[in-house]
Amino acid sequence: MMNPSLLRQRGYSLRRILGTLTIGAAVVLAGCSDDDDDNNDAQQPEPEVMASYQVSIKNLTAGQPLSPIAVVLHESSWKSFATGEAASSELEQLAEGGDNTAYLDAAMASAAVFNSASGSGVLTPGSMEDINLDVSADSVGTLYLTLVSMLVNTNDALAALNAVDVKDMGVGEQLTFTALTYDSGTEANSESADTIPGPAAAGGAQEGYNASRDDVRDAIYVHAGVVTADDGLAGSVLLETHRWDNPAIQVVVERVQ
Repeated sequence: MMNPSLLRQRGYSLRRILGTLTIGAAVVLAGCSDDDDDNNDAQQPEPEVMASYQVSIKNLTAGQPLSPIAVVLHESSWKSFATGEAASSELEQLAEGGDNTAYLDAAMASAAVFNSASGSGVLTPGSMEDINLDVSADSVGTLYLTLVSMLVNTNDALAALNAVDVKDMGVGEQLTFTALTYDSGTEANSESADTIPGPAAAGGAQEGYNASRDDVRDAIYVHAGVVTADDGLAGSVLLETHRWDNPAIQVVVERVQ
């Protein structure tokens, strides 16, 4: 018969061995977990480097509120419009009613467009607004800016920058542009209260977009300016205060990152 004291010693030794094995297994498992984490970290993609731009717009007119500004950053292959050619239906909606939704949706559907944004609301005469956009830093070397807005006390006038070059701007660098006004060529310039959506036509139907095109030519051209009732245009609700001189908008572009 085995000595009870010896049994107790052997039992104690066995517990020590089992305890040592348990601790060792835990250390091995912990080491495996760290290895997995290290592998996962190694597989994570590098965060994309972004470039950021602030576009500052000032309404230079005396009596023409501007519809929410549409801003697009894109490659040179994308064009908002070309003078002498018909406006797209999306641009027509913006030019006649001031709604830039379809225009920006169509822009973002193009692979040549990097980003776009809308202003927060109507930009009144003399006021300013900043619009911020981010693009991949890889696109900086091919970057162009387009900006479009409707002069809402008109039938279909647009103030626009059409694909101006902002390539290779350094962080902190600024470029200043001025925007001409264009006639979209989609609506006759009757200047009536029923066909102008802006506040000058209060009391009329103030129709905005209408899909029918009744201008003398279905093409975009530099706007000749409004005639107004002060010049004797029968039915016009516009006055001398609604005239404007080019440029209608000042734009300052700054790369902030």
